[in-house]
Amino acid sequence: MDQRKRRKELSQEIRKTIIDKHVKGKGYKTISKQLDVPVTTVAHIIQKFKIHGTVANLPGRGRRRKIDVKSKRRIIQMVTKEPRKTSKEIQGELQAQGTSVSDRTIRRCLSQSGLHGRRPRRTPLLKTNHKKARLEFAKLHVDKPQRFWENVLWTDETKIELFAKAHQLYVHRQKNEAYQEKNTVPSVKHGGGSVMFWGCFAAFGTGCLESVQGTMKSQDYQGILERNVLASVRKLGLSRRSWVLQQDNDPKLTAKNTQEWLRGKHWTILKWPSMSPDLNPIEHLWKELKHAVWKRHPSNLRQLEQFAHEEWAKIPAEKCRSLIDSYRNRLIAVIASKGCATKY
Repeated sequence: MDQRKRRKELSQEIRKTIIDKHVKGKGYKTISKQLDVPVTTVAHIIQKFKIHGTVANLPGRGRRRKIDVKSKRRIIQMVTKEPRKTSKEIQGELQAQGTSVSDRTIRRCLSQSGLHGRRPRRTPLLKTNHKKARLEFAKLHVDKPQRFWENVLWTDETKIELFAKAHQLYVHRQKNEAYQEKNTVPSVKHGGGSVMFWGCFAAFGTGCLESVQGTMKSQDYQGILERNVLASVRKLGLSRRSWVLQQDNDPKLTAKNTQEWLRGKHWTILKWPSMSPDLNPIEHLWKELKHAVWKRHPSNLRQLEQFAHEEWAKIPAEKCRSLIDSYRNRLIAVIASKGCATKY
């Protein structure tokens, strides 16, 4: 056995056995061999017994903690109440209360308690009316049958930049290789340009994807719907009688002339709560699409558009089905958070 490996602390029973064998006249090496315990450990236990008359752990072992239980509880309460409070600020408050401790010790204390420093997630700015509307939507639809969600055509727009943002990518490199070309991301003004896309999907796969030229106005939006909605409904095999169109509350979508145009179509529109990207599963597909396009390193906007259409068509139907099968979980999460933002 490798003596260099760190051993677990010996039990009280083994320590007592060592003393019993020593009292019976056994030598250190014999005891070590019989119990598979290092000779030095055997000697230490016997010596300790001779001096203190016990094999139990003595009080005061180890370095004394800088933070007592009361101070630790106070630190946890501070960050639980105000998660953005820094270790320096906590140090200052403790100092004012007569407790002197370093900010490094405070960070270690928080880490040991499972409170690690993390970047805050970016979520929409939800006002009271937004939370109320989201909660009402979730409660109204949480018990809808699965076939209802299977017949929803989910729609949205997204912008894809020609060059991925550096904070969205990682490279594995040596310390002195930061500026090697393979480890850098080209940086140009305004992201090198971008393309706006309108797309849709349902439980059975992705529908049409169309690039948007210039700024989309209400008339442009109507044209996109005219060219793509029914074509996608037919392609995806949605029920002609019970399919539902989902769209967000962007001004061009809720404009008076767009609403009149939609009424003329006699389509069923899903009443949607504002500021609710987490309720639209297409957001997951947008993220997947962007990464797939960026991996192919388009060199111009024309290539970007081409790659986007190709990658959109490659998204497996199973992925779409999974997003819809689990949709009820989103509604449950909104109800649990009382209308606040969720992990979705």
